[in-house]
Formats: sequence, structure tokens, C-alpha cells
Amino acid sequence: MAATGFESVRAVADAILYEGYLLYPYRRSSGKNRVRWQFGVLTPRSWADAHGLDDTGVAGSAESWWQQTECLLEASDDAAITCRLRFLQVQRRTVERRRPDGTFEDVAALGPHVPFDEAVPHEFDVAAPLADLLAGERRFAVRAPAGEEHEDVAPPGRPGGGRVVRRRLDVDAVVTLSASRCDAPFPLHRLRVRVENGHTADRAAASRDEALRWSLLAAHTMIAAVDGAFVSLLDPPQWAEHATRECANVHAFPVLAGPEGERGLVLSAPILLYDHPRIAPESPGDLHDATEIDEILSLRTMTLTDAEKREARATDPRAAEILDRVDGMPHEVLGRLHGAVRSRGPLPKPQDGPAGSGTVLVDGVAVTRGSRVRLRPRPHGTDPQDRFLDGRAATVEAVLTDVDDACHLAVSLEDDPASELNRWYGRFRYFAPDEVEPLPDGPLPDGPLADERSVR
Repeated sequence: MAATGFESVRAVADAILYEGYLLYPYRRSSGKNRVRWQFGVLTPRSWADAHGLDDTGVAGSAESWWQQTECLLEASDDAAITCRLRFLQVQRRTVERRRPDGTFEDVAALGPHVPFDEAVPHEFDVAAPLADLLAGERRFAVRAPAGEEHEDVAPPGRPGGGRVVRRRLDVDAVVTLSASRCDAPFPLHRLRVRVENGHTADRAAASRDEALRWSLLAAHTMIAAVDGAFVSLLDPPQWAEHATRECANVHAFPVLAGPEGERGLVLSAPILLYDHPRIAPESPGDLHDATEIDEILSLRTMTLTDAEKREARATDPRAAEILDRVDGMPHEVLGRLHGAVRSRGPLPKPQDGPAGSGTVLVDGVAVTRGSRVRLRPRPHGTDPQDRFLDGRAATVEAVLTDVDDACHLAVSLEDDPASELNRWYGRFRYFAPDEVEPLPDGPLPDGPLADERSVR
């Protein structure tokens, strides 16, 4: 049962695992890709101590030798707990040329092959009955073993050829589970999961690049409860609020995971999330760079030169996969990336409220799809670029509500020569009802509208 639950959040967990793995423009020569691994880095303790890494905040971008998750579990003592630890292990890829005597020497490149630090994903499950954890903590040691593989290569026109070598060092971790009872009107327990880097050798003098070879990267945990239900730390019931405040989370934060409404899973990540996170259905695949919008990043990737794309493909197979996907992206897929608004439920009927059935009252006039309005953006608290549109006439393409039930008008400018193209892509400008003035209705422009588009 627990394993099935874990699979239901794998897509989100994989996005966390590879977030920041390789950043646009996906070339190893880019400055952004010379300092690697941004989140959930657990280094050897000796290295962390030598560099003063003693932060105990929740931010997962702060490096440390340990992280801690504390969450609340509503359950009887016979509940069963399973914790899955996931992380990346550095795999150093080097390129070697074969000498005439049969030995090898490191080179900067061999045909399309170049050195780079890749990563190998790992996951380990540990489990214990809740009753055992209440009696005392349980410690579990896990190891991602060292390894080495050789791949012979022979670049065209170069006699003798060479090889690509991939090497990994042992990465050790210790997972400690414990639990304690909370003062609550229902059976409530504070469950603690502590993950430590278990490397014992002295690495204080190592460089960061070397220390990372013994580190857990993008470390995060998933916790499942059989015969128990987790309590949201973001939106707890009133009776559990005091217990929520007593939870101490360090370099990770737990949220409810899995399908909306279920409480049998927790995902604790070095990136802050909402309860029940999920990948947007419009997303065609990972881009590893959440500081960018998918649409913008895809468009920028399309503009890379042939030489830049060759370097990116040689940098890492995951970069090559991104380029292949973006280069072959159909127009309708790119159009869906532009964005949309998802309401938490169907719009009310017209008599139930201003946003009902795609209609809103503005100065006593019903404004709906196809209505003409004059834009009057607020002088403060709005996008500065919208101020340049003051007084322009526009056509309402949709009346929408966001996740906070606020009403928005999606409009296209009447004098914009690109309005027809923008309408086809679903690219509109958005204004609140109090930022428009109704105008006499005109004919509705041809083309698909945005009523039924839905992107968060």
C-alpha cells in the first residue's frame, strides 16, 4: 500500500530531484552550470563543520550535513510508517585518450565527448511500527556504493580513439525515525525523520567539488502511514494548531501529498511546496530551471545556435532530451504553455455573483465574452506596463476567476495588429472589473477564445 502511494507522487518528487540539475542554456561552459547542485545538499560533517555550515532554518538551499522533518500523524499506536529517502549521487565523467603504448591520459574533449559531473538517482525505504518509534528512535544506515564504468569511443578521423570513464564514490547516509505523543483531543503524534550524511572520514580540506562526491544531493523524503492520517502543517485544524507550532523542520518542509483530500502521504522537500503539489498537465517535460516560465524557457531554448546546441547535447543526456523535445514541440503544445486560469470550481450562475457564468457587472452593465471595454488601469498597485494602455479600447475574450475567487477580464486590444495571432495562441491581457469602462458592443472577432483554457 505504501509503495503504491509513493508512486502517486513520483512525478513531483522527480521534479524536486532534478530541480537545478542543469540550467539554461544547458551548456557546461555557462557560468550557471559551473557551480552545481543548489538544493538539499548534505555534505560530510567534517566539511560542513570546517565551513561553518550550522544554519538550522527551513531553507533547503543552505548546505548542511543533516536535515530534519517533523510532521503530525493522527493514528493509533498500531499504525505502520514507511519512509523513502531519495537523493542524487555525483558521477564524474572524464574523457581519456589512448596513448600509442595502450595507456590513457585525460583530455578536455574527444570528438563530441567532454568531461562533466553527472548524477545517479537513488532511493531507499526504511519502515517501523509507530509503537516501536514511540518506545525509542530507530536508526537505519544506507549506502550508495562506489563504482566505475568504461565506454570505448573512437572519434572519426582520430586513430587509437579513447574512452569515457564514469566514477562514483561511496555516499553514506543515516536515517533516524522517532515519534512522540502530542497533547490533543485525538490520538496525535509528532513524527521525526532525521537524515544525516554518514561519511566518517575527515574531508575538512576538500574543495566543494570534491566534497560533493561524498554528498547527498537534492535529498528529500516521502513518508507513508498505514492506518493513520497526516495533519497539514500549512492548514491544520484548530485543535492541532499548537502541535503544529512545535514542529521543527530544518532544510526541508513536509506537505500533504498524493490526490487532493487524501492524508496518507507526506512529501518533505528542500523546496517549499503547497499541500498536494502536482505537475501542471500542460507541461511536456522537465526543464530543470523553475526560475523561468516554461513558455519563455522553451522559446529561449529554440533560439540557441547550432554550436550551442551541439555543446549542450555533449554536456549531458538530459540536456539533449530537452533540446529534442523543444525542437519538435507542436504549436498546440507551445500554445498551452502560455498559461491559463484554473478556478477551484464551476462559476456560479449569473444571479449568484458578479463572476457568474462568465458575466460580470461593471457600472450596472453586464460584461461578458465579446463585450467592448475601455481600459482604465489603477494608478497604483498594478503592472506599470498596463498604465500605457490607459484609454485603449479592448474586446473581452473571457471572464475568469482565479484560485482566490477574484474576477479577471481577459482582453485583446482592438488596435493591436497582432491581436488575431494572440487570440489564436490565447495570449491576452488581464484586468480587474474596476479597471474597465463598458463601451457599446461591437461584433465578436473570429477565432477560438479562452473560456475553456485552464492553466494554473
